[in-house]
Amino acid sequence: MTDIEGLCEPRFAAVRAALAASLGKDDVGASVAVYLDGEPVVDIWGGYADADRSVRWERDTLTGVNSTTKNMTALCALILADRGQLDLSAPVAAYWPEFAAAGKESVLVRHVLSHTAGLPDLSGLNAVQDLYDWQGATARLAAQAPEWEPGTAAGYHALTFGFLIGEIVRRVTGRSLGEFFAEEVAKPLGADFHIGLSAEHDHRVAPLIPPPSLTDEYASSAPPGPDGTRREHTGPAIRVKDANSVAWRRAEIPAVNGFGNAHSVALLQSVLANQGTAAGVRLLSPQGCEPAWQEVFRGEDRVLRTPMSWTLGFGKFGNTFGWGGWGGSLVASDPDSHMTVAYVMNQMIDREQQEDNRGMEIIMAAYSGLR
Repeated sequence: MTDIEGLCEPRFAAVRAALAASLGKDDVGASVAVYLDGEPVVDIWGGYADADRSVRWERDTLTGVNSTTKNMTALCALILADRGQLDLSAPVAAYWPEFAAAGKESVLVRHVLSHTAGLPDLSGLNAVQDLYDWQGATARLAAQAPEWEPGTAAGYHALTFGFLIGEIVRRVTGRSLGEFFAEEVAKPLGADFHIGLSAEHDHRVAPLIPPPSLTDEYASSAPPGPDGTRREHTGPAIRVKDANSVAWRRAEIPAVNGFGNAHSVALLQSVLANQGTAAGVRLLSPQGCEPAWQEVFRGEDRVLRTPMSWTLGFGKFGNTFGWGGWGGSLVASDPDSHMTVAYVMNQMIDREQQEDNRGMEIIMAAYSGLR
């Protein structure tokens, strides 16, 4: 039986058991947190921070959560909207005039948040290093034409989501998204989550471990459609070795390069599940949280090749909202029960090789504690 450390209220014992089972089977190191009414009821971790299993996973271990970062980027936009600094129904060009080029005058902020803006790819970028050039990437997006009429279809904006929201935030606040997030979101809550990681934290990072039988050349890709074909992808392929690099940590890629652990992810997202407050700190009004779970698009996602329900910034799944990252991390929030569940790990699983139910088993275990 794997040793599990941390806080777990007795009624959530099934969550501890689920993490222990996962560490005994698929996981190398992982953390799990459950927040209820803005307070922690589960904050546990176990296993190892390295593939050799020589370094213990600690409470303050950080790892890259890939697209789970999108939840944080969306939270920044909703906070600005709640403060009256950002109109979610306004054209993006109202804040970023150059964006109106190539027929994008009608792209609204809400289209960007709901993956319906028609800009799922960054055209002309061939190397991961290009993602580290904020001005270059956003200038390309400003010049690009949408693939479809904005608002009429959805297609997961895997990388562009962060550049689009991030540039809007920069134009509104004068700060990069990583800076705004650190100062206005993470700091008030004391949350150990970073979009762009400074060198002082490097020693705490647990590198991502490629899926079994694969190497660190393993790259992210869009899933194949029902007929087995893949959507053409024009952006750079991001490999595990890229996500583990120092250059990746230092950059700001707000769709995908957040670093944290389960307790920081759950703490931050519990704000939205708990009417705008967590740990006694208010970041939004109750009304300002509602766009996180109000559906604005339902239908086939052109990139994910599956039916999706999108809110302003999140995937909607029944009564819950949230999103996960390449390899397995995820967060889900339930505004009805005021509960948020997060799972962060270093061992990646390739869903085309095997099913990955680790996060869902944690979530179901958390619900058993509410009965």
